[in-house]
Amino acid sequence: MCIKINIKKTSAGVRHQINFKKSLLAKQTNIYKKLIKSKKSFFGRSNGRITIGHKGGGHKRKFRNISVPYFNNFSLILGHFYDSRRSSFFSLCYNFLDSKFFNILSVNNTYPGSFTFFYQTFPELKLGVLINIKNLPTGSILNYLSDSKKVKYIKSAGTFGTLIQKSPYECKIKLPSGLIKTFSTSEFCFIGSISNSLHNTLVIGKAGRARLKGKRPHVRGVAMNPVDHPHGGQTSGGMTPVTPWGIPTRGKPTRKKHVKI
Repeated sequence: MCIKINIKKTSAGVRHQINFKKSLLAKQTNIYKKLIKSKKSFFGRSNGRITIGHKGGGHKRKFRNISVPYFNNFSLILGHFYDSRRSSFFSLCYNFLDSKFFNILSVNNTYPGSFTFFYQTFPELKLGVLINIKNLPTGSILNYLSDSKKVKYIKSAGTFGTLIQKSPYECKIKLPSGLIKTFSTSEFCFIGSISNSLHNTLVIGKAGRARLKGKRPHVRGVAMNPVDHPHGGQTSGGMTPVTPWGIPTRGKPTRKKHVKI
């Protein structure tokens, strides 16, 4: 859904910039506007207090609600749209059974006019179809994985999970991070990978685009004073790297690769 474009090198900001022409994405419609909510974002600030470092400013963004009907779902994809709050695209769908419009994350190789549906009794293995994990064969590619009816995993652009082992009640899924987690086979997921797989090849090219995204500059700890960071006031050598709160950043892993849910 993205086409790589060549940018004329007229300045240093666009000399190394890599961008994409989203010509296959749909434009705004009246139906699409009704599903958008105005939601103010403080970009890491709460009453003026910094709650998340290196975030601030940024352009105003609106909230697109992503919802998936787990039952009575026989829908037609009307078009793919850009979302300012996530790296992947989303699809506007119309449910024939409930006569309602809703948004889902776009799946690679699904196009306007494709059908997405969910049948618990008669599953069909097809791209963009919502399905129970128990109906998937081992080795399947999946995304938008739910955990207790709340979608938590595999939502970023171009990512996918792999079903590596399955039993009647539990299964093991390899997440994009390499982490292997155990899920119940009664959970739901979409077949395929998330759209906008070229997102990781994007080169911003200049600091101004990062500031529009709400990203502020990072300052090295060795460039600070001792009161601001444990690395401050000295050279970069002779000390174990730590966080601003003194926790060592080198050593054994702090997370397990195999976690049971």
